[in-house]
Amino acid sequence: MKLILTFAFLLSPLLLFAQEREATSLLGTPLYRPQLEDKTREDFEAKLAKAVSDYEKAPDDPEASIWLGRRMAYLGRYREAIAIYSRSLERHPGAAQLYRHRGHRYLTVRQMDHAIQDLEKAAALMQGKQDEIEPDGIPNAKNIPTSTLNTNIFYHLGLAYYLKEDYQHAEKAYRECLKFSKNDDMLVATTHWLYMTLRRMGKQKEAGALLLPIHGSMNIIEDFDYLSLCLLYKKEKKPEEMLSSLETQDLSGATISYGVGNWYLYNGEKEKAMEIFKKILSGNEWASFGYLAAEAELARLEKK
Repeated sequence: MKLILTFAFLLSPLLLFAQEREATSLLGTPLYRPQLEDKTREDFEAKLAKAVSDYEKAPDDPEASIWLGRRMAYLGRYREAIAIYSRSLERHPGAAQLYRHRGHRYLTVRQMDHAIQDLEKAAALMQGKQDEIEPDGIPNAKNIPTSTLNTNIFYHLGLAYYLKEDYQHAEKAYRECLKFSKNDDMLVATTHWLYMTLRRMGKQKEAGALLLPIHGSMNIIEDFDYLSLCLLYKKEKKPEEMLSSLETQDLSGATISYGVGNWYLYNGEKEKAMEIFKKILSGNEWASFGYLAAEAELARLEKK
């Protein structure tokens, strides 16, 4: 209750007292705030409390607003995060970081057009400026950030276009992302999404060329799932083996399952693909990109 009262000056009454429904899926179903394990929730709430304190000390600092929004989002309070970024953007309309983070959360709540608008704005604001490493809110095992402001802008922008089946613009965004992908983690992550984009465009030769720098001994810190999928595309792994040991109820399961399902789809096995996509949606990782992409595939199928 203390946190809610703290944010009373930030958020509208309707948002404050809304139920825990955060979004509506592309299939028209309600998406509710995820339930976290007690230990995780307590940790995230403690970090949110610090972000609140930091914000109250420096309400005009866009960095404080960014972390306040990020800590909200880690608790599944995505619309509140968007509201925080929007309020800060009124004061700092030239802050590319704010557009980048709000664009990400517009993706989460299935508002693709708003996400594209924000991320294109962020990209424009970053033109001619030096890239910068973005610190992780949930650090990896080595506590080494792997993404930058530019990679995050173009990575999320590519996904937004991909979800709308605008593969031409998705390709452009992911190729920009590759230019800034200076480590193996970002290389495999971007390669994965660009490869899938090119395959959906029928550019099989170009897609294959992307895989030349990918190998099983890469220095990966966190994006092991994307490496595995890239090795699948290189025919060094089999799809059945990847699916047999996975549970689609977690983030890793949704990520790999979507990649494998998509592999079946562009290789002409639509029924297998749709079966996998439906299984992903039986889980509850609805904020993950694998879940979101599977949802988009099934929504398109319903319209046909």
